[in-house]
Amino acid sequence: VFKVIQRSVGPASLSLLTFKVYAAPKKDSPPKNSVKVDELSLYSVPEGQSKYVEEARSQLEESISQLRHYCEPYTTWCQETYSQTKPKMHSLVQWGLDSYDYLQNAPPGFFPRLGVIGFTGLIGLLLARGSKIKKLVYLPGFMGLAASLYYPQQAIVFAQVSGERLYDRGLRGYIENFQKPGNVKNSPGTK
Repeated sequence: VFKVIQRSVGPASLSLLTFKVYAAPKKDSPPKNSVKVDELSLYSVPEGQSKYVEEARSQLEESISQLRHYCEPYTTWCQETYSQTKPKMHSLVQWGLDSYDYLQNAPPGFFPRLGVIGFTGLIGLLLARGSKIKKLVYLPGFMGLAASLYYPQQAIVFAQVSGERLYDRGLRGYIENFQKPGNVKNSPGTK
């Protein structure tokens, strides 16, 4: 086994080496006359000086140029809008695919819960007949109540986040209203 390895490693290792090979003419061959590049028929040099002359624009080329300059702001606006909406559309498509996968492999009991939540929304819609404000309150209120019965942890998190956002918006509105010059009633230094 050692002799087989020894005989195969030697030629295999030589194949990994690189060598430089220099070509030299034979000593007994007669010297050939070298040919210059100019003498080759493929590389003939024109005798005169060439000069580039730009052709005058035709009426069609001038019209297309004016049209391109006119449309340039609109095309840049479209490109910017596309680059801004592309990530949003990709995330929307991904959300749709994820929702489809979730509905295809829904956990047991999901569809009956969804039916109950939808039914309470319809009840809220029926009770809110005639008033737009009641529709805004009853429909999400009944659906939220039914959803909170089935998903209490998510309802607690939703209530906390919504409460913080409502508090921040109310505080911001109060501060903006207080900072208006006509709304300052008893500021220091005024009587």
